[in-house]
Amino acid sequence: MSSTPLHLTVSAEAAAPQISRHIFGQFAEHLGRCVYEGIWVGENSSIPNVRGIRSDVVAALREIQVPNVRWPGGCFADAYHWRDGIGPRAQRPRMMNDTWGIPETNEFGSLEFIDFCEQVGCEPVICGNVGSGTVQEMRDWLEYLNAPVGRPLSDLRAAHGRPEPARVRYWGVGNESWGCGGNMRAEYYADEFRRYATYLGGYMKEPLHRIGCGPGVDDWHWTEVMMRECGAPRFHPEIMSGLTLHYYMNGGCPPEFWATRFDHQGWNHVMAHAWEIDRLVRRHAEIMDKYDAKKRIALIVDEWGSWYTAEPGSRPNELFQQQTVRDALVAALTLNCFIAHADRVRMANVAQMINVLHSVILTYGEKIVLTPSWHVFHLYRPHQNATRLAVTGDIPVSNFSDMPYPRVSVAASQAADQSITVTLAHTDPAEPLAISLAIPGLPGGVTATGRIITAPELTACNTPEQPNRVTARDWSSFSLLGHTLTTTLPPACVASVTFSSRK
Repeated sequence: MSSTPLHLTVSAEAAAPQISRHIFGQFAEHLGRCVYEGIWVGENSSIPNVRGIRSDVVAALREIQVPNVRWPGGCFADAYHWRDGIGPRAQRPRMMNDTWGIPETNEFGSLEFIDFCEQVGCEPVICGNVGSGTVQEMRDWLEYLNAPVGRPLSDLRAAHGRPEPARVRYWGVGNESWGCGGNMRAEYYADEFRRYATYLGGYMKEPLHRIGCGPGVDDWHWTEVMMRECGAPRFHPEIMSGLTLHYYMNGGCPPEFWATRFDHQGWNHVMAHAWEIDRLVRRHAEIMDKYDAKKRIALIVDEWGSWYTAEPGSRPNELFQQQTVRDALVAALTLNCFIAHADRVRMANVAQMINVLHSVILTYGEKIVLTPSWHVFHLYRPHQNATRLAVTGDIPVSNFSDMPYPRVSVAASQAADQSITVTLAHTDPAEPLAISLAIPGLPGGVTATGRIITAPELTACNTPEQPNRVTARDWSSFSLLGHTLTTTLPPACVASVTFSSRK
């Protein structure tokens, strides 16, 4: 290891974009124990709840300032018929969730989801059924949730106990329509999107955001077709306000790829595949720029995260997995990528929020465990709606199987109160890294407050018995002289430093 520090500079940039708080969103699908047990326990549960929604989960989500939650899928969305989840719960149909092979009680439906979002203090994002549904069905769902009383379906909502509209602004028109959402061709789906969007009218003063189903991974053709047919300036500017992208960190993985059993090679494999998101965002953004130079349409990465073999003892189709500091790095690398492309990426949803894949919360009966990724979202709160700052420097590049990724990934922003936050994701699992971080123009008399996520060993995870093995802790192993901070990052860590004026 070289003793020469890596020199980085943080500075204001011309026409810097705002980092939308919506890139820190969550995703909840009717899959495994995400909704049932994770969110919904029922009003008669011994687990503390408010109207059936568990209170400890709500509190944990409020603490990381979750801006939005996407629901009810995922693949489940294109098999979901919203009328099954309204009205008296005892009268709702019980059925099999054929998408994931698990029972579905429909106890958690539209108004329960809205109640959950209001308790969390976040915006609902609804993914509608295109695969097995109809235009009329989605249009009726919009009326049921958003229309003021005086229409047939809004009056039905009032009869179900909610007279006031839910004011849902974000509507996804199908999910993975190239795959589980109907196995459609891009050209066919583009026509379907335009038809659906025509009938998704607004009932509010605020604009309705119609989100088009975008590509999976590197399907450049899909993005080209959607932008040409739905995003070009010749169409009404509000026909499509967002185009989705899905990418999971499971590319090239062997059949058994465990969350907590890996060596340095397994670590580096994940770092390289996690950073692939940067190449995907860049290329899809380039295609979008051809048709939308003003960046009116957002790239919405509404499913992302790590995907491993299901934990032993759990049902494979429930996709339950543990997390280590490796997944904290996946989260930090991904969020840093979104921040770097904040002019185009303006919403994202980690998959999934609770008990499924890359979760921020795991539940064990009456107990919850906050995962390493929850702590990353907590560290990144200052970036929400802040102005992005430029980070320059000759960052060394690592490589795994011809896939490059940065030795350290850095994001910086300035909040409305003029405080500056820098987040650093150090991807090397074995060697520390010396850094010199210059912030020209940093006023005198500022304080630097640090937090860091590390682990006693790379494969450590949080459990009900040991909930704080991988967590964020106060960090002061740095020095600040004038406008330059110097430090040595330990291996495999995510760190943040906030510079603020003394009061």
